[in-house]
Amino acid sequence: METYKYKFSNNKDTDFIRTLRSRVNDYFKSNNKGMYSNANMIIKTIFMFSLYFAPLVLMLTGVISNPWLIIFMWIIMGFGKSGIGMGVMHDANHGAYSRIGMINKYLSYTMNLIGANSAVWKIQHNVLHHIFTNIDGSDEDILPPPILRFSPYQKRYWFHRFQHIYVWFIYCITTLNWVTSRNFVQVIKFRKMGLIKSNNQLMKDIFQITLWKLVYYGYILVLPIILMPVSPWLVIAGFIAMHLTSGLTLSTIFQTAHVMPTTDYPMPNREKHIDNNWAVHQMETTTNYGPNSKVFSWLIGGLDHQVEHHLFSNICHVHYRKLSEIASETAREYNIRYNTQKNFLHAIWNHAKMMRQLGRMEQVVVS
Repeated sequence: METYKYKFSNNKDTDFIRTLRSRVNDYFKSNNKGMYSNANMIIKTIFMFSLYFAPLVLMLTGVISNPWLIIFMWIIMGFGKSGIGMGVMHDANHGAYSRIGMINKYLSYTMNLIGANSAVWKIQHNVLHHIFTNIDGSDEDILPPPILRFSPYQKRYWFHRFQHIYVWFIYCITTLNWVTSRNFVQVIKFRKMGLIKSNNQLMKDIFQITLWKLVYYGYILVLPIILMPVSPWLVIAGFIAMHLTSGLTLSTIFQTAHVMPTTDYPMPNREKHIDNNWAVHQMETTTNYGPNSKVFSWLIGGLDHQVEHHLFSNICHVHYRKLSEIASETAREYNIRYNTQKNFLHAIWNHAKMMRQLGRMEQVVVS
């Protein structure tokens, strides 16, 4: 399987990315700023970890024992889980949290701590999604189970006509899938693709995934069942509520950046070439949303500025707001599309419209 071995044009619109990178570098130099985290990022890290672990401690110590408050605590943990993923792990896995590699390495393990796996994520997200964005067969983020259709090149089934209605329920169970079977399925798939180089490495990865999941289930389910003075079924219900919250939050935020009426779905030609250069490809397959909401942007790890994240994933997200001014201006100068939605609710609405459209349109066959 070599669906990821495509080449982008190296002689088309190349001045755009050269100019943009030069202006971004000038911004950091002229303002005497580093491209990594700042005090704001440290505060966010502490806040998100507190949002996730503080409710758990309150429940384990018996400070909170009312059943309804317990469910509410688990829901808060769901938002904390999402915040760690979007605002801490995401930057660390891109090497953008700190200039010190070891800090990025250990903070990337926060994904393991909340039930998924950093090594698998780096292949899925950093390699397949960030390079081959919206390319069917390569971008893991638009390769859903058959019940959903994220690309016009994917096979259409009759039930896809209703996917704009039921997609939100599928999004809710996304992280439940991550913490159970998906990482194991992915790591085997990546070995077949050659992205994991040997069977020995595959076995090491499977062992690591298994070990981390035992740690996760140990503190998130076994300890609460043992220590909390409530029914085990209430703990399990809370655990599910946490994942329904985080699944819906994460899926909605990530999918509204790419599966939209304004984004493209380019496909390579028979020689495995993509018509655009990589930077323009990112511009045409990605959209921002709600760029004027500072609080919302802070809470979701700057992912409302997805265009800037895809162009400069090595830069910490706390700088994206300023970079968006540079990127949008440069795009206008070079007559390159800069996709943006006026707010997050508008983005959700348009994502639903796109899911409806994809559920009705016939499959596009590449000749």
